Amino acid sequence: MSLTRPTATSRPIATLALVAASALLLAGCSGNAEPAGTDSESAPAASDESYYPITVTDMAGNEVTIESADSVGITDNRFFQLAADWDLPVTVAPRDLMSPNNPLVDDESILNTGTHREPDFEQFVAADPDVIINGYRYSGETADGVKEAAPDAAFIDMTGPEDQTVDEYVTQSVTLMGEIFNKEAEAQAILDQFHAAIDDAKAAYDPALTVMGLVTAGGEINYSNPFDGRGASVFFSLLDLTPALDTEGSESHTGDSVSLEALAEANADVLIVLDRDAAVSEEGEKATPALELINGSAALANVPAVKNQAIYVFPADFYLTEDVFAFTTVLEGLTELFSSAK
Repeated sequence: MSLTRPTATSRPIATLALVAASALLLAGCSGNAEPAGTDSESAPAASDESYYPITVTDMAGNEVTIESADSVGITDNRFFQLAADWDLPVTVAPRDLMSPNNPLVDDESILNTGTHREPDFEQFVAADPDVIINGYRYSGETADGVKEAAPDAAFIDMTGPEDQTVDEYVTQSVTLMGEIFNKEAEAQAILDQFHAAIDDAKAAYDPALTVMGLVTAGGEINYSNPFDGRGASVFFSLLDLTPALDTEGSESHTGDSVSLEALAEANADVLIVLDRDAAVSEEGEKATPALELINGSAALANVPAVKNQAIYVFPADFYLTEDVFAFTTVLEGLTELFSSAK
C-alpha cells in the first residue's frame, strides 16, 4: 500500500520502459492518505489531557518536558506532512516552506513565519505555542530566534547527530513524533512501510548497476555526490548503491557544477534526479523539466542511463518535503526501475 493516494500520475518520473508524468499537483500526494494500519478517527488526540505532561529526549539529546500540546509550532519541513496527517493543532509554522500538496499550506489560521531566510519571529510571540518542533532550515541562529520568541514553549530540537545514518534518523525522529503526540501506532505503521520499501528496493537492485545523482536547477544539470549530495545521497545511504562517480562534493541545494563531459565519462547505468526547479520556480516562471534537460543534452546522449531511459526523477515537491513519505515514494519508484533494468 502506498503512502500516497493512488492516481494514474501520482508517482514521480521513472523512465525505463514507461515514462510516468511527474506533475507537482499529483506527485508525492501523501498528505491525503492515511498510513497503513491506522485509524485517525479512533486514535487519541494529541491534546488528550490524560497524556500530558510527558518528558521526551529530542533528537539533539535534550530532555524536554511537554505540559500540553494544545498549540503546536512546527518549523521543520520534514514533519509538516505528519502534522497534517495526524491533524495536529498547528498554530504557527513557515507555510512558505510547505509543499503545495500539503493541506496546511493555505490554512490562514496558522500564523506564517515565512522562510528561514527572513523568519518572522513575532508570529511565534503571537501564537504562544505549547510545543515547538524545530529543525532543518530553521536550525542554528534561526533556532535561537525561535526560542527567544517563545521562551515558555517546550522546544523539541529535531537535529540529529552528524554521524547518524538516514535510516537511523528517520526511525528515531518519526518514533519521537509519535511519542510526543500520542501517535505511537501511527508512527510505527509509517516506519513499517518505509522499511518494507527499503527491503523491496534492495532486493530489486543489482549492485552491478552504477548509479549517479543529479540536481537540475536554473536550467543546469549538476552533480549530486553519493556522500552528502542533495537528494541522491539519501538513497545511496539507504540502499548501498554503486556510484558511477564517487567524487566528493557539497551539500549545495543546487548540486555541484561538474562538466557534462565528465558526468558522461562515468557511464552511469541509472540516473536519480532532484528537479529543484519543479519545487521552487516563481509563479509564472517557466522551468525546463529535468527529464527534458537530460534527454536534450548532446553530451549525455550516449550515457547508458539516457540511452536506456533508466532515469528516475524525484517527486516534484521532494525539495520541499524530504520526509519519510517522500523517501518511501522514491524507494517504491526505484524498486520498479531496478526490477525493469534486470
